[in-house]
Amino acid sequence: MIISILIPTFNEEENVIPLSNEIIRVFEEQLPNYNYEIVFIDNCSVDGTRENISRLCNQNANIKAIFNAKNFGQFNSPYYGLCQTEGDCTILMCADFQDPVDMIPEFVHEWEKGYKIVCGIKTSSKENSMMYFLRSCYYKLIKKLSDVEQIEHFTGFGLYDKSFIDVLRNLNDPSPFLRGIVAELGPSRKDIPYEQAKRRAGKTSNNFYKLYDAAMLSFTSYTKIGMRLATMVGFTFAVLSLIVGLVYFIYKLVNWNNFSTGIAPLIIGVFVIGSLQLFFIGLLGEYILNINTRVTNRPLVIEEKRLNFSPLTDENMKSNTCDKGSTEILDSVYQASMNSTIK
Repeated sequence: MIISILIPTFNEEENVIPLSNEIIRVFEEQLPNYNYEIVFIDNCSVDGTRENISRLCNQNANIKAIFNAKNFGQFNSPYYGLCQTEGDCTILMCADFQDPVDMIPEFVHEWEKGYKIVCGIKTSSKENSMMYFLRSCYYKLIKKLSDVEQIEHFTGFGLYDKSFIDVLRNLNDPSPFLRGIVAELGPSRKDIPYEQAKRRAGKTSNNFYKLYDAAMLSFTSYTKIGMRLATMVGFTFAVLSLIVGLVYFIYKLVNWNNFSTGIAPLIIGVFVIGSLQLFFIGLLGEYILNINTRVTNRPLVIEEKRLNFSPLTDENMKSNTCDKGSTEILDSVYQASMNSTIK
């Protein structure tokens, strides 16, 4: 049996080697009956991440890499990477140690019980408390608005059976939102709580724009409330405007010489109606952008190159598996890379 570990990276030069060491130790000490492959998919890093991954691939044939030609975003790259794994199940985790490596055996044990998907659910976090609060509010809002079940505080960290990976391969979605797909199409699922740790090294690439992009992709993919709200509010204000217009018209006819409308009602009407129009035009634009992305049907990722990919079987995995000194070799590689960086 082969377990794939998929790790998306972007500027993670300080993390990829220590993370590989930890994963290999977990397999050697707690999952000795399983073979493994570690697949890095790098989203066009501009630091030393690719050099370190290349060193790892040279030292261990079970470590593989996909180097993207450009940065294809935080959703496309991991999704594409999942579709390239070849194990009996795949575990997706981030490269910054915020997803605990020691949960891998727990995921595998639940998978052995028959669960096709095992999700890591954040019950608390050592990240910024305000950010965690805002995320909680977002998850609760999208859960109430969505027609599809949504999984709160699920980032994608989890185990996916090969049968579900086949479902992902056949979706042909050019703008995939994995968290929503798992909730909508995923079979029997086990949720395991954990506390999210702080990033061990490096700086996160998430910013307001990327968080907004994630929120809008989820909102426009799994809710109809935006368009329905625009229709209902627009209809309501149209009726009110018509009533106000008729009242003013009749009052003017009755008091033709004495009635003056004044500038205030006109200004208020123009600004209120105008602001509503701009808001809902922008919301409509988000839906159209989502539709346009899907209709253009561009590829998820364009690869620059691959390392160590070959047909995968238990037999050749056994011959490729590192011996007991594998982690010591990787430690020496890490020290050498750090020394070269310092120089």
